[in-house]
Amino acid sequence: MFRTKVTEKLGIQYPLIGGTMMWISSAEFVAAVSEAGGLGILASAMYPSREEFATAIDRIQAATKKPFAVNINLFPAMRAIDNNIYVDVMVEKGVKIVETSGHSAPEELCNRFKDAGMTWIHKCVGVRYALKVQAMGADIITVVGYENGGATGKLDIGTLVLVPSVVDAVKIPVIGGGGVSDGRGLVAVMALGAEAAILGTRLLVTKECPIHDNLKKAIINASELDTMLIMRSLNATHRVWINDAAKKCAELEACHAEFTEVYDVIKGENAKLMYDQGDVNAGIIALGQGIGLAHDIPSVAELFQRIMAQAEETVKRVAAT
Repeated sequence: MFRTKVTEKLGIQYPLIGGTMMWISSAEFVAAVSEAGGLGILASAMYPSREEFATAIDRIQAATKKPFAVNINLFPAMRAIDNNIYVDVMVEKGVKIVETSGHSAPEELCNRFKDAGMTWIHKCVGVRYALKVQAMGADIITVVGYENGGATGKLDIGTLVLVPSVVDAVKIPVIGGGGVSDGRGLVAVMALGAEAAILGTRLLVTKECPIHDNLKKAIINASELDTMLIMRSLNATHRVWINDAAKKCAELEACHAEFTEVYDVIKGENAKLMYDQGDVNAGIIALGQGIGLAHDIPSVAELFQRIMAQAEETVKRVAAT
């Protein structure tokens, strides 16, 4: 029932894509998403050296024979990143799917993707960006609406409008997301014309997700009201869980604080404390409004099976009415 252009192009069982999450989308978690029938995507920017990145890919390939992707990060970063090094390793290791995301299109890299025979997915926030990368040779477009966790862009368009707008504008398959947490959400974005759904927030509260149990237990009790937007003054708007760090960031922005003061609150080292040690107020964590639909902590495989079963039930229910 759910074979689509995206599942066929990527060689995956389910039209479910694991969203790339910095410091979370590690080799083992990516392998779990892929092994469960979706597409896991490794966050290359987590790895500061060629050797560490290569080792991460080795670990994925040892854990699953199913397709996975690597994300190339085009957002501004405090640490200088030479994405050509990551691409070199991907070519050496035979990685066949690449995702790009960020403030700009990968004009310097897209020919390398094509020369290596990679399927190129580009994640963006609006029609004009999708049209640009389609013209550059992208194979698949991913768009996520304003409900999503993490970077929301600056267009503030909800999933219900954004997905069909992009589907209508481009000739290549579209992956849609923003608030998708269950089978009803999957059917909804597919009804809008998407060929697959991307999930991030819902995957945070799975058994394999490498964040501390304290944090999982805290956010599993969050509702759709427990997120906020920060970092808009930095031209990097993010939707995050409302905790002490997020509220402090918002206060500093309202007072027009210096970037260094804001950065001291939002920096990745603080997030790592949350993930590794369970201090739930140490830093910020991207969280979408779909967290209000997450009520337990299953394995990724259990979650995907549940989503697909609910999706089939939803299609039958809609057809019957």
